[in-house]
Amino acid sequence: MTKVIIIGSGNVAQHLIAAFQNSQKMGAEIELVQVFSRQIESVSHLLDLSQITNDLNTLIEADLYIIAISDDAIAAISSQLPFKNRLVVHTSGSVPLNVLDDNNRKGVFYPLQTFTKNKPVDFRTIPICLESENATDYQLLDKVAKSISDKIFAINSEQRKALHVAAVFVNNFTNHLYQIGQEICQEHQVPFEILNPLITETAQKIMLLSPSEAQTGPAKRNDTATIEAHEAFLSKENHLAIYKTLTQSIQHNGKKL
Repeated sequence: MTKVIIIGSGNVAQHLIAAFQNSQKMGAEIELVQVFSRQIESVSHLLDLSQITNDLNTLIEADLYIIAISDDAIAAISSQLPFKNRLVVHTSGSVPLNVLDDNNRKGVFYPLQTFTKNKPVDFRTIPICLESENATDYQLLDKVAKSISDKIFAINSEQRKALHVAAVFVNNFTNHLYQIGQEICQEHQVPFEILNPLITETAQKIMLLSPSEAQTGPAKRNDTATIEAHEAFLSKENHLAIYKTLTQSIQHNGKKL
């Protein structure tokens, strides 16, 4: 049985806890033996209290320690671990492997998904990007990852940085555009839910087409009259600035600006 400890209690940590618990129920040879949380009550609804600690010095021996905390705290926490030569990984998309303390063997266990508190996800569909310093540790990470997901990728730190930047564009920035769309609808008493089928179809199209092939709209058609009308309509300066920037980007796609 491969023993796993999770260090952290935020969104990623809680979803990992649920994923490992589900895999155990399905007979996987992976056991979540302990969770570290500064506030025990943060995860007490997920685990028996005997499995939770708020003291790093009481961490028990395990095959894998997964640090699932904010990016800025990873280096500090890894340096405080009271043991040596064990496999310690983090779950960040933007932090390189080498920020982990040299006292232990290093790796990355990065689930590429947006996680929201109390919103369940199907972890089997989530890509997990793995990195390690040696082949033996990678094999262990691969085994653990496959117990909760069907999509495993070997991704180095530089590739992971590129993935994380791309993820910010397709997720965080896109969600912000949803917010702008909602604000425009609310300002003019239009139900935002009218846009839901369009949002769904837009996301589904790129499963079949490349984003460049799926691109439509006035900027793609170079419909100057419509673009000018939209710009005149937008009353908020930041909305107008974003509209102009994205329109120019679409119009000059593949060309030098």
